[in-house]
Formats: sequence, C-alpha cells, structure tokens
Amino acid sequence: MQSTTIRGAVVHDAARLTTLIQQSSAYRGKYASIISGYRVTADYIARHRVFMAVDASGRLLGFYALMVDPPELDLAFVADEAQGTGVGRLLVEHMIGQAREAGLPSVRVVAHPPAEGFYRRLGATRVGTVAPSLPRVAWERPELRFTIP
Repeated sequence: MQSTTIRGAVVHDAARLTTLIQQSSAYRGKYASIISGYRVTADYIARHRVFMAVDASGRLLGFYALMVDPPELDLAFVADEAQGTGVGRLLVEHMIGQAREAGLPSVRVVAHPPAEGFYRRLGATRVGTVAPSLPRVAWERPELRFTIP
C-alpha cells in the first residue's frame, strides 16, 4: 500500500464522497437500490465524524462516517481500486480510535452482507439481523458491534 493519510472530511468533500459511493461495484446488481440517488451532503459532514483515506497525491481511497449518538458506523466505503490494500483496515482502526476518544463503549454496524466477514476479521461480533426495509432494502443485513477497548 502506498502512503495513505487519514484526514477529516470537510464540507467541500461531499461531492467526492458521493462519487465514491455511486461508483462502488459492491452495490451493483441486487444491492444497487440502497445507494440509488444517495448523496453525502455538506450538512451530513458537518454533523458527523467523517474521515477520508487519501494517497500522497490526494486521491480518495475510502472514507467512513461515525455517528456518536447513537454510536454507529453509518458509512464505510473503499474505492474499488484500493480494495485489498489495507485501506479498509486502516479506516476501521481509525474509527475505533475516534470512538474511544468520544468515550463510546461500542459501535454498531449494520453491514452490507458481503462485508460481514471483513468486519468480523477486524473484531466485530454479530449481534443480530436487521430486517429488510422495503422498497429500498429488500434483504436482511447483519448487525454487528465493535466493543471499544
């Protein structure tokens, strides 16, 4: 993995984050409906802890959004070309540090079904299943929890 920096997102990053979500191959086919029309807004960035992974040239490799009340990893995306390079692990480790700094005992994750194994490898435990939310989400999603040390 080339040099990667994690930095806080600012309101003018909203369009870049939205583009990364919309280009994600993980949400094609049967999962496309959940991101259809989804936009990260400047207000969303201002309200939550949103952090970006960028390379030395400033290229966006991934990002996450941590909601503090209630504690939840709301968004987490890694660019297709950065998958498997350690960027996702770096983002989750950073999120755990932010949760610790905020005094959170745990962080909930309602995972994209194919991502469950990734979160479990990083220490999340499965605590349940979230039912479909029609019409946008027609499938069950694993509910996981990171316990913050």
